[in-house]
Amino acid sequence: MSNRLDIHKALKNPLVKKILPRYVEVAKNKSWANFQIAKRIVVDFDKTLTTAQLWKEHRKLMKTFYETKAVIDKKKLKVEDLEIPRFSLLDLKILLTKEIMKSCELCQLMCHVNRLEEERGNCGVGRFSQINSIFCHMGEEPEISPSLTCFFIGCPSHCVYCQNFMISQNLERGKIILPQQLAKIIEEYNRKVRNINWVGADPVPHLLTVLETLKYCNVNLPSIWNSFMYMSEKTMKLLDGIVDLYLADFRYGDDETAELYSKVKNYWETITRNFTIAFKQAEMLTRILVLPGKWLETDYPKIIKWIKENLGPEARINVMSQYTPHWKAYQYPEISRRLTDEEYEKAIKLANQCGLKNLVK
Repeated sequence: MSNRLDIHKALKNPLVKKILPRYVEVAKNKSWANFQIAKRIVVDFDKTLTTAQLWKEHRKLMKTFYETKAVIDKKKLKVEDLEIPRFSLLDLKILLTKEIMKSCELCQLMCHVNRLEEERGNCGVGRFSQINSIFCHMGEEPEISPSLTCFFIGCPSHCVYCQNFMISQNLERGKIILPQQLAKIIEEYNRKVRNINWVGADPVPHLLTVLETLKYCNVNLPSIWNSFMYMSEKTMKLLDGIVDLYLADFRYGDDETAELYSKVKNYWETITRNFTIAFKQAEMLTRILVLPGKWLETDYPKIIKWIKENLGPEARINVMSQYTPHWKAYQYPEISRRLTDEEYEKAIKLANQCGLKNLVK
């Protein structure tokens, strides 16, 4: 493990343990990752069921999932004593994901292309995911590092300042790694990392690959959804019972700024809806990338106010200072420079004044 002292101490941090208790338990292998439980929820599959009926079955089985999870967390049932059925809740989620991809609605842009036939929408992703890299990342938040990060190519949003624009905008080709192979790679890193970190670009277009990989994955690692959070409600339902920790970006305080810098519509309603759902499904660590200029006066106060009122004053927040003008940022004078120390200090001060008490340091 890294010589970063904050990494070694992170899982003992009282604020981390209070807000991310289950993540800590799974990371220490003292409890079970959600996907390992979902793999053991039996589905009485019938090929004649319609898509609507499959969704109804999914709603019913999610209740079973949470009941089973509660018993497991109380140490009254061992996951290893449950057999993996021929068709599980995880298999049902895979099937429903394929149905969505026939007229794709995984992200909120809802391009309605048939990705199973290799049609490509706004994200540029077809049936199979391309992976830029997968490695042990030591530079994430202390409670997450070391993290096995899987960087996918392709993204629904087009952030003009994206530091990973070569992979987010499909300007660089990756490698197709089949789910069985990806699962084996994950297993090789077991005991060396604290989690599986699905990222990119953004994992949203790659939901099918993630679910199929977890189906073959035999290790007990927390599954982290590291995302811009611009998913559809259907995607949020499919992530329920799979994600252990949402590593969620909150970028903008209004739709106009989001459309200007990230080329997405209806941002505020979509993000606040997804944050609300995610907060009920799993544990959360929120990232706020501080942008230079007027954003600090217009968007930022609205973001931190919403977080405090809806996630609570002790929500785990990383106020990030890493902004650098990449890709097309120089076309936008107000964000065509690096963040100043004064701007970042002001962002931290405003968060403290708002009453947010659990900032990553």
